[in-house]
Amino acid sequence: MATPRGSGRPAFVEPQLATLVSDPPAGSEWLHEVKFDGYRMECLLADGSARLLTRRGLDWTPRFAKVAERAASLPARRAILDGEIVALLPDGRTSFQALQQALMAEHAQQVVYYVFDLLRLDDLDLRSLPLVERKLRLARLLKARKARDRRGTLRYSDHVSGRGKSVLARACKLGLEGIVSKRADASYQSGRSRSWLKIKCLNRQEFVVVGFTEPRGGRKGIGALLLGFYANKGELRYAGKVGTGMGEELLRWLRATLDPLRRVTSPIAGGSERGLAAAHWVEPRLVVEVEFTEWTEDGRLRHPSLVGVREDKPARDVRREEPAR
Repeated sequence: MATPRGSGRPAFVEPQLATLVSDPPAGSEWLHEVKFDGYRMECLLADGSARLLTRRGLDWTPRFAKVAERAASLPARRAILDGEIVALLPDGRTSFQALQQALMAEHAQQVVYYVFDLLRLDDLDLRSLPLVERKLRLARLLKARKARDRRGTLRYSDHVSGRGKSVLARACKLGLEGIVSKRADASYQSGRSRSWLKIKCLNRQEFVVVGFTEPRGGRKGIGALLLGFYANKGELRYAGKVGTGMGEELLRWLRATLDPLRRVTSPIAGGSERGLAAAHWVEPRLVVEVEFTEWTEDGRLRHPSLVGVREDKPARDVRREEPAR
């Protein structure tokens, strides 16, 4: 049952996070959604205005002003929506690189907000309701707004009940990042849980930039980024380097961003920086997302390619992602 919440302005709710697994769960009690390739964003509505907050509670409303403007016209006095802001490619897929390019070119009005959960509606806290009930109320809310949102800036994130393996196979065939499987009967639980599971088509995760190399030939900015992740004891481990997936504008931006962070010694532990005498080391603050084929036996990335910069995740939270058992 939904519970009264009071009439004050909605407060930020720590988002629910999915646990990485190797295979989708079986059974009709699971709903399967597309795993979007963008920025997770919580939308807080109050009396005709909207704020957009990252999963860490940072206010990014100015970056996505058009999304906030359209969300503000939803027929609700107060609400909390959970979803992902993405950029759509012509074939309908979402692209994090295209989203970053839109932001850098100040074309963020071209993005879309896919909403997949509703945590509050007016004075009712909906988090204790089953997911299927929350999504039903969300669909009604967005349908009431649809006639006035001709560009489709706010969109409902639909799902498939059951058939997880076939849904994942279809997603991978279409070139999507993967799927998120959610218990239909589960309440909303802040933090990471097993009632939300993520299954990826490709290996892809965040890494901390620990250094860079000089460019060669006609390349500008940097040659490659040196990558790391935090181990359980808080030590930085080296994961290899990435030199592909970067256009000229991004290369210049990376050099301008990393030069002020330079340091004399390596920030990584265990001497794994051997053979990188020509590297420029930096303070481990910048986080990037990288796609790769696999991990090698000595803990390096094979065939990595840069997807983009992740401003929404603190460096200290970056760990090596491995499927839970």
